[in-house]
Amino acid sequence: MKKLFLFTLGLATSITFAQDVMTKELLWELGRVSPIGISKDGKNLIYRVGHADMKSDKINSKTYQIPLEGGTPKEISDFKDLVTNKNISPDGKNILFDEAVKINNQRGKDIYPVASQSDSYVFNGLDYRHWDTWNDGTHNHVFVAPITQKDSKTDIMVGEPYDSPQKPFGGDEDYIWTPDSKSVIYVSKKKVGTEYALSTNTDLYQYDLDTKQTKNLTSNNPGYDTNPTFSPQGHLTWLQMKRDGYEADKNDLIVRFNGVDMNLTAQWDGTVGDYKWSVDGKKIYFTAPVDGTIQLFEVNFPGKTRIAIQVRQITDGNFDVTSIVGIKDNKAIVTRTDFNHATEIFSYDLKKSNWNQITKVNDALYSKVSMSKSEKRYITTEDGQKMLVWVVYPPNFDPNKKYPTLLYCQGGPQSALTQFYSFRWNFQLMAAEGYIIVAPNRRGMPGHGVAWNEAISKDWAGKPMQDYLNAIDELAKEPFVDEDRLGAVGASYGGYSVYYLAGIHENRFKTFISHCGVFNLESMYGTTEEVFFPNWDTGGAYWDTNNADAQKAMREFNPINNVAKWNTPILVIHGGLDYRVPIGQGQEAFQAAQLLGIKSRFVYFPDENHWVTKPQNAQVWQGEFFRWLKETL
Repeated sequence: MKKLFLFTLGLATSITFAQDVMTKELLWELGRVSPIGISKDGKNLIYRVGHADMKSDKINSKTYQIPLEGGTPKEISDFKDLVTNKNISPDGKNILFDEAVKINNQRGKDIYPVASQSDSYVFNGLDYRHWDTWNDGTHNHVFVAPITQKDSKTDIMVGEPYDSPQKPFGGDEDYIWTPDSKSVIYVSKKKVGTEYALSTNTDLYQYDLDTKQTKNLTSNNPGYDTNPTFSPQGHLTWLQMKRDGYEADKNDLIVRFNGVDMNLTAQWDGTVGDYKWSVDGKKIYFTAPVDGTIQLFEVNFPGKTRIAIQVRQITDGNFDVTSIVGIKDNKAIVTRTDFNHATEIFSYDLKKSNWNQITKVNDALYSKVSMSKSEKRYITTEDGQKMLVWVVYPPNFDPNKKYPTLLYCQGGPQSALTQFYSFRWNFQLMAAEGYIIVAPNRRGMPGHGVAWNEAISKDWAGKPMQDYLNAIDELAKEPFVDEDRLGAVGASYGGYSVYYLAGIHENRFKTFISHCGVFNLESMYGTTEEVFFPNWDTGGAYWDTNNADAQKAMREFNPINNVAKWNTPILVIHGGLDYRVPIGQGQEAFQAAQLLGIKSRFVYFPDENHWVTKPQNAQVWQGEFFRWLKETL
């Protein structure tokens, strides 16, 4: 088969003579750039930079402003008067904010005053814990108050056991003002207990400040309705998924025009990420995964005209456009990453189609570091499908040498595998340690059409697992890959993949690393908090003998059924606050390996959830990751 090699351009190959390579210490010296917005006068960009403080075990941030065309950044102490505050009503009279409100008595000490020192909880339904937090009876509520009298606040959800912002990750993007300042639009999933855990049905609600009445604006849609905004002409816009219980459904752009909901991306074979209206209200710019990257797209808004709706990809290259900060003077201000570079802020000229890097927070550090090369390779799967595989090479790669190689298994399972930059699963660091990384865009990933994205549901260990094996088998044919030194690593569904491969790999791999992986589909179903996820992805309850999908998953796709075939060293990592894939999954896997007499290690982070976010814990994580590989590969 003819192989297509597309090496990264621009930033990824701009440094060829540096002597150092990335280390876990250098990785955590990098500045973490996050945009705040464009200044009111349209001249400057306001942004934060966070740096890890190992001594305090925290990320400390400073705020800067810099001209939009680039230049010398200036540290500022307060940006509130520099950028538009979307939470202030358009007429300037009121402000929106959110606070946690105690609604239910869930703590034992709330029910029994005599038990004031008790740490007990009492629950009558599911949703008793979410992500990494137990439900203590408080709910996020939206408040409105006069600008000059914030203490005179009004709870627009008074007495309701629902959340806005949504838990666990929602922010003030979940509520906005209407253009006339008379109403508030907010996002909420108005379900409680077990019903809440079974559904993804969030809706947009409108609260009228005068009548104090609330109405559901999206009651006809059973899936997610999120990210409300208004066009420059005042048309309500939001993102929508159609199916209840499917958290990775196709995300479409909806505009309510003259009382009719227009789906601008219905006929486009992709899923929408971040979005922003053009200044004239004739287009919407959005990000979306495509072919192993995340790029900037546009879709026209026809309004009353008969002009056809068209989606067009604007940017292209081996990088990710991760968010849209704003649109100014025919330029899109965006954040961007690639395998060799953490987030920086760029402008993209929509007319001239050229890039300008605005922030250069990490350029000095990167100038001292040799970069890795990455390439896109397309292989043919066992069933004749074309699959993209990212291959990342060590700095100063020598094709005449043989290198140990890692199969990277992505989580999600429907998360895009693109040119991301992670402070944990960092391909630049792995390559700098001397490993080739093979990262397949196996079935289940967005960016290759809706059908490819959906192909993993209820087939976790079917074709996606064969995709992994096809990818590593193809790369193992290369003379520079040491086929006797192959490893497989991954987290979440990627961790599940590692556990499953450990029972079917037929001695391909010499070592495995699983972080927060699903090991036992039965106990996972009994302990995970968002039950809609296993209902959709693995078919439902293990006790439902009439459910063919669930029974197939438990019989054929459950890693525990192949544990007797395990014969390879395995490192198991898990967080104690992970309630999505609870700690028992890692404990079961480690215990099985130990009782089988297999070299294994268990790394436990009691204060971390599904991720590892604290600087000192991250150093332990990276240290154990590479120590294990040195011992076993």
